[in-house]
Amino acid sequence: MTTPLVAAQPGSAAPVPAQGLTPPRQPDAAQPGLTTVADRAVGRIAGRAAVEVPDVLDCAVTARVTGGVATLNARLDLRYPAPVAATAARVRAHLVARVAELTGLRVSVVDVSVGVLRADAAPVRRVL
Repeated sequence: MTTPLVAAQPGSAAPVPAQGLTPPRQPDAAQPGLTTVADRAVGRIAGRAAVEVPDVLDCAVTARVTGGVATLNARLDLRYPAPVAATAARVRAHLVARVAELTGLRVSVVDVSVGVLRADAAPVRRVL
């Protein structure tokens, strides 16, 4: 049972019902709210998660969210001489776990491409 809101008028002892106010609505436990996460936000979350994997120097991720399922397309810059296939497999597994953990979305597909292999240090130049 809800009680109507009342407003007290200055100098009066009895409360008067407030005009135009409705009682606050109680949340319904049977119908929880819906949270949506934008494609761009999921892509940024996945990009940050991919850099957590060793040998990944940089990553650009595009995401597409449909319902509660996300598909990811990641372009990696790897440290040279990193094992490319093993690093790509670690990135796929890590992205599935971290995106699900951080957003609550299920990741169905993770496409990984390697853009650049970069050496850690600049080559030493010799003067002859």
